Amino acid sequence: MTTFNRRNWLKSSLTMTAGLMSMGYAGAASEASAAKASSFLPKKDRYARLTSNENPFGPSASAKKALKAAIDDSFLYPREYRQKLIGLIAEEEGVSEDHILLGAGSSELLHAAARVYGGANGKVLSADPTYTSLVRSAEMMGSEWVKIPLDKNFDHDLATMEYKVKPDISLVYLVNPNNPTGKIMTGEEIISFCNTVSSKVPVFVDEAYWDYMENPKGSTTTACIKNGANVIVARTFSKVHAFAGLRVGYCIAQPEVIEKLTKEGPRNTLSGPSMSAATASLVDYDFIKYSVQMNNEGKSFVYDVLKKTGHDYFPSHTNFILFPIAMDYADFKQKMLDKGVGIKSMNVAGQDYCRVSMGKMEDLEMFADAFQKVIGTTFRKS
Repeated sequence: MTTFNRRNWLKSSLTMTAGLMSMGYAGAASEASAAKASSFLPKKDRYARLTSNENPFGPSASAKKALKAAIDDSFLYPREYRQKLIGLIAEEEGVSEDHILLGAGSSELLHAAARVYGGANGKVLSADPTYTSLVRSAEMMGSEWVKIPLDKNFDHDLATMEYKVKPDISLVYLVNPNNPTGKIMTGEEIISFCNTVSSKVPVFVDEAYWDYMENPKGSTTTACIKNGANVIVARTFSKVHAFAGLRVGYCIAQPEVIEKLTKEGPRNTLSGPSMSAATASLVDYDFIKYSVQMNNEGKSFVYDVLKKTGHDYFPSHTNFILFPIAMDYADFKQKMLDKGVGIKSMNVAGQDYCRVSMGKMEDLEMFADAFQKVIGTTFRKS
């Protein structure tokens, strides 16, 4: 009778495993595991994806290099990467580090603000239409959304917004440049508004598309924060830096506000590789310039398409263009999708609109071809 010996069994098993590895079975198993893992990765789009205001020209080479290098340290908690990124942002913005809070994109920071300033007794005042992530989050927690319609030119009606700021308003939310219009409030007018209104109620300024503005540093409201105003400015790496999938953002505010947001929001939610890549991208000024240039070339192409087909549009300070269409917005969206082009469409005050994101030139050419077919016209000769 054979007696089971655990030590001998383990020894023979290890010997067999080593033999299999020497015969190449380990490589085969590794390849099988890799193949299985790859099956969970998202499939590449087979259409022109012009729906979500993504930047198709990045991330930058420097960001990719930093991202890959940081993978080797992924077994460590990323304290050093976090501190380095916060320190660099603070230096770039001219504030101390306790004015900075990181988040997984700006969305996490918007939701944190909704939790801090929302709730059953909260009232969030903003323009309409605008980007609604913060206000929708606040509404889910019982807050009321006080909507101030854009004026006849689709600009923020700051005078009315200021008039509507009553003691029961818990937060004013501004998006500059605005989404979905692509229009801006000039630095002078928004800074004046923030300095006045923030003495009564906190003002949150979403600057997701800030980098695409002609004069970003002259249009931001961070100067208000430096002067002690109760203003929160949110930025994201998802747009000009092309980090939509890497999820990095930050906000700038008074230290006591940062403490409140931290308690209700992001706590160490960013990965080391993402923060390492963001640190590299933040000071890759050549890539930022390149992204803006390519975006402007794309906008010029689409502007030309719209002019030649007789369509008006809103000159954009972002990486998308909004323009009115003479077709039901849902029908238009489906017809464009049927031709392999994804766009965003909506109805505002009875008028249907298309919002098209800027892509690579081949994507925009697909858009132009599908667009003229859907609207049933050909380009006018210049």
